[in-house]
Amino acid sequence: MASMDDREPRPSTAQPVSESAPSSTESPDKPPRSSRRPPSSGEQRGFAAMDEEKQRQIASKGGKAAHEKGTAHEFTPDEARNAGRKGGEAVSQNRAHMSEIGRKGGERVSQDREHMAQIGRKGGEAVSGDREHMAEIGRKGGEARGER
Repeated sequence: MASMDDREPRPSTAQPVSESAPSSTESPDKPPRSSRRPPSSGEQRGFAAMDEEKQRQIASKGGKAAHEKGTAHEFTPDEARNAGRKGGEAVSQNRAHMSEIGRKGGERVSQDREHMAQIGRKGGEAVSGDREHMAEIGRKGGEARGER
């Protein structure tokens, strides 16, 4: 068996590439493929690398085209309701996420002093209507002050 060094070289079938003009697969504003590095695993390319507004514009055009063509899916109210329910169930499984939502909501509500005052008034009215509960509070208060 002959080694690779003993074989005669084959004639090249590749087309010579002109140095002055880019090939049809290369853009004039990009370096030649041989000098470009492959993207790292976390690096985004193409559609994912675009800013959100540009993605929305492209997606909107696609949606409009699908509707014009008649191939777009339009959800019935039941389908939409079921999709929302499934999404809500999936999100609510993440306890840390739900905790963060609750914490933000509580902070936001507690900054509204008028709203908090209204909650307090309603709570006070509800509790004060329970005569047995109010009597218990009075007894405990009297005992704490040494009265009997």
